[in-house]
Amino acid sequence: MNNIIIQGIKFDDKSSYQKGPKLAPPLIREALNCGSANMYTENLRSIENSRIDDRGDFEISEYFDIEEITKNHINTGAKVFTLGGDHSITFPIIKAHSEKYPKLDILHIDAHCDLYDNYEGDKYSHACPFARIMENGFAVKLVQVGIRTLNPHQAEQAKKFHVEIHQMKDLDLKRIPKFENPLYISLDMDGFDPAFAPGVSHHEPGGLTSKEVINLIQNIDAEIIGADIVEYNPNRDFQNMTAFLAAKMMKEILGKIL
Repeated sequence: MNNIIIQGIKFDDKSSYQKGPKLAPPLIREALNCGSANMYTENLRSIENSRIDDRGDFEISEYFDIEEITKNHINTGAKVFTLGGDHSITFPIIKAHSEKYPKLDILHIDAHCDLYDNYEGDKYSHACPFARIMENGFAVKLVQVGIRTLNPHQAEQAKKFHVEIHQMKDLDLKRIPKFENPLYISLDMDGFDPAFAPGVSHHEPGGLTSKEVINLIQNIDAEIIGADIVEYNPNRDFQNMTAFLAAKMMKEILGKIL
């Protein structure tokens, strides 16, 4: 039975608009452990579990150090849950998984596709991770939910890489497919409507409710081999609302992995 390693990746050097997500990991943990709520998921699974090993936070100076840290944790035989950090961290994390999981599906929850070939001259920007993942063949299937910022370039990229996009303008969660391969979940906090998650760099109205995302996670019928929660920017938060939502999602995803 796999253990789960939690790693905090304090990195936002690839953020294009505002810095702040590198501050997030300890604040999400603080919300989780503050005593405001218990440690049970909505399906009565406790995350106070000897199988979960929190390795703390890692200060990142070199971008590809993220791959090495993740690979070291995967090599223990554990599944890896990451607190970010901006969304650029997902590419080196998935790269680290690629050897062990040559056939991987990804569920990506976000306001943005993050499929730019490059953004502001940086191929590893937080706007590009899924272009890098797909061009390297690190995922068999990429399903994106909550998208509401599609533009012609990213639509072309999605077509090129056969990405399945569920845009907010015609969202029907019943149409989210079944996943047949090991599944990685990447949750960008700006996938939520800003009313639920004000603590993000990019406020994009018209997003997912917290309940929609919780239902989406709870209804997954696949082996989840890893996950990340990214793009919480504490500098933008209001009364720690987004920290508590991230902590809630952390609990639900860890419960689902268990």
